[in-house]
Parts: sequence; C-alpha cells; structure tokens
Amino acid sequence: MTSDPTPRPPVPGRWRTFLWLWGSQALSVIGSAVAGFAFTIYLTQTRYPLEGDKPQLATALALTALAWTLTATLSAPLAGAWTDRHDRRRIMLACDLLGAALALGTLALLLSPAAPLWALVALTGLMGLVSTFHGSAFDASYTSLVPRERLPRANGMMQTIWSLAGLVGPALAALLIGVPALLREGGAPPPWLAGLGVGGLRDGVPFAFAVDGASFLLAAAVLSRLRVPSPAAVTDSGERRRLTDDMKFGWQFIGRRRPLLQLLLTFAVANLCSSGLGVLEPLIAKFSLAADWQARGSSFQSALATLTVSQSVGGILGGVLISAWGGLKRQRVLGVLVPMIVSGLALAAFGLSAAVLSASAALLIMGLTFPAMNAHSQSIWQSQVPPEMQGRVFSVRRLIAQFTSPASAALAGVLAARYAPGAVVVIAGLLYAGVAALQLLNPALRQVEEVLPAVTPPRVHPG
Repeated sequence: MTSDPTPRPPVPGRWRTFLWLWGSQALSVIGSAVAGFAFTIYLTQTRYPLEGDKPQLATALALTALAWTLTATLSAPLAGAWTDRHDRRRIMLACDLLGAALALGTLALLLSPAAPLWALVALTGLMGLVSTFHGSAFDASYTSLVPRERLPRANGMMQTIWSLAGLVGPALAALLIGVPALLREGGAPPPWLAGLGVGGLRDGVPFAFAVDGASFLLAAAVLSRLRVPSPAAVTDSGERRRLTDDMKFGWQFIGRRRPLLQLLLTFAVANLCSSGLGVLEPLIAKFSLAADWQARGSSFQSALATLTVSQSVGGILGGVLISAWGGLKRQRVLGVLVPMIVSGLALAAFGLSAAVLSASAALLIMGLTFPAMNAHSQSIWQSQVPPEMQGRVFSVRRLIAQFTSPASAALAGVLAARYAPGAVVVIAGLLYAGVAALQLLNPALRQVEEVLPAVTPPRVHPG
C-alpha cells in the first residue's frame, strides 16, 4: 500500500470552516498570552521582587519553562499517533476543555496565601501536554480544509495570531493586574477585591487566568458547531494499527527524507539559541535595562511589556505581509534560512542593548522574521506529507525541532544566574545566525521540495 504525497483538493466551502476554526482557536491563544504575561509578572514582582532574589527568580523561570517544553516535546510522538487514529475535531475540543480546567486550577492556586512552586510547575507541565495534543490535531487539519495554493496564506494567518496575542496579551494582563490597585484608589470596593484584609488580592494576576479559562471555553463552544473532517484512513474503524507502530512511523518517514531531516536540525539549533529568551528577557528587562527605564521614570512592568509588544508588532507586520503575499512559490527554503540569519543578528543586537528603545527595535526585527520562516517551513511539510500521515510525521518533526528547547531553557537559567544575561543572548544570537548562513551552502536543503517518493504506512493488523 502506498500513498500519494499530493493532498486531495479540499471540498469547496471548507475555507470558510478554516476561518471559523482559525478565529475561534485564536481566542485561546490570546487568553493564554494574557495568562503567560501575568504569570511572569507574578514571579518577578510578587514572588521574587528583590535584586537579591535573582538566582531564585532565574530558577523559577527556568523550571516553569522547562516543565512546559519537556512535556510538550516528549509527548509529541504519542500526540501525533493519537491524532492519526482519532477524530481531530474531538481531540481539539477535549484539549480546549482541559485547557480551561488547568487555567481555572491555576487561578485557584494563586488565590492561596503561598502557592507552592512545585504545583505551579506541575500545572505548567500539564498545559504543555494539552497544548501538544491540540497543536498536533490542529496542524494536521489544515490540508483537509485549505487548498494547497492557500497553505502559505493560512500559515501566515496563524503566525499573525500568535504575534497579535503577544501584542494584546501584555496590555490586557497589565490592565487586569492593576485592577485591585485602581479599586483601592477609587472608592470603597469589596475588601477582598481591593486587596484589603486577610485573603485580599495582592494584584490582579488571578483575573488573567480567569480570562484564559473563559477563552478556552468560548473556543470550545465555537468548535463544537464546526465540522472538521479527518482523512478516511484516520476514521476508518476497520483499520487496526499498533500504537507503537504509529509512533515509529514518523521517525521512519523523516529518516528516509534527508533534506527534511536537515531542515529539522536547523530548527533544532535555532530553538537552542532562541528558546531561552523566555527566561532571559525578563532578567534583561529587570537588571540590564534598569538604569534606562528608571531614568525615564518608568517601571519594570512597563519595560517588559514594551519589549514583548515590540516583538509582537514585528510578528503582526510579518504575518500580514506573508498572508497578503502568499510566500515564495519556489525555493521556499530560502524563505526559512534568510529570515533565520536576520533573526539571529537581531537577537545578538538585543543582548547588546542598554536602552529599552534599542532593545525593542531589535525584538521588533526578530518578530518580523518569525512568520516568514515558520510559514514557509510549514508549507514545505504540508506539501510533502500525505494528510493521513501528518499527525504522526508532524509530531516527530516537532520533537526533533524542539528537543533543544528544554535544554535552552535550563541552560539559560543556569548561565543567567552566574553571568550577565545580555552576554548570553549575544553569543546565542551569533551562533543562530552563523548556522543558518552555513545552511545556505548545504546542497541537501536545496532538494527539500523535490517530489517525495511513495511511502508505505504501517501494516494493518487484524483486530
């Protein structure tokens, strides 16, 4: 049995379904961005506010980042095999409901007088697990809804949403965090809401997680009304495959396709160099840029929000550009590597910055490159992998490309506790740009869009 790598044309009208799916799931992305920014503020301002707390803060940031990336990465093969064996709409729906439960569970934990760090780390890890299963089902649903020629545009639209979430999330989170303080200044609100008395809110961080939970529930409500088809090979109840065979298949598929493997290893290096930014950026804002924002009469919270928003503005501009343009039609690998070089140099410039303005400019350029590199890479994979195999193959793709992310988060925490965070970022950025530049000379990557030979899927075992 062989499979044609060219996806069958989606049924007319499914583009509209994709738009509804894209818009509804964007709600949970934005809600998670609100909660994520609020959680960073909680760690840096509420839990570890003093300069002497830098080692503990670096450890807490690294542990939570590590919990998310480890569970998200290691569970990828299982998530992919599960996606190719079950209805993809139901998987996304279940993950939205579980995401809501985890967000509300974190909310309850933050309302306690002293939330245990281990419990926060555990909840973060579970959210990474849910995110991987949802992402696997979502990524594998594209080619059932989107015509092949529109794949770069659809991928660009999703990249835009991620960037928009980074723009809206900090602003909305900052507003919610400040609610108790505003209420204290404005009159006589309920004491607990204004942070007065025993059990009063210290800040509005729990509100951010309430928004996150509500966004998951709303996304689930919209998804429950949509029809997201799965390939017949997924939903055929007569086909019985061993789960272990499905988990191995993605490795076998990629192992036979050296150009795809080379592309993945390039992303692995990129993630090693850039994934630690989630740990290092708050530290740079709090310590390296402190003299600048203090001289301007600003605050750490505003400085961090400015950095996050700047990168997101760049991402939105890049996403709008790739969505309107549609991306390269040939040699799409250049649409991956050239933005990577620019991104690495911008990362190094961020590490060298001593002012919020220059740091924001560097992050804006870095954000501008992400939609192009990710949309072109996603389009390459979607055109090379048959729809009924995408769950298994894409999950292994995610594992290979992102297995360095946990190491990056852990390494960033260790190095930032001992050395200047800016210096760590400079070295990472130069390595990032250098590897991408060398890959321009790699002949294997130039063959990544050649027609893929027929692939034999796992054997069917009778029940």
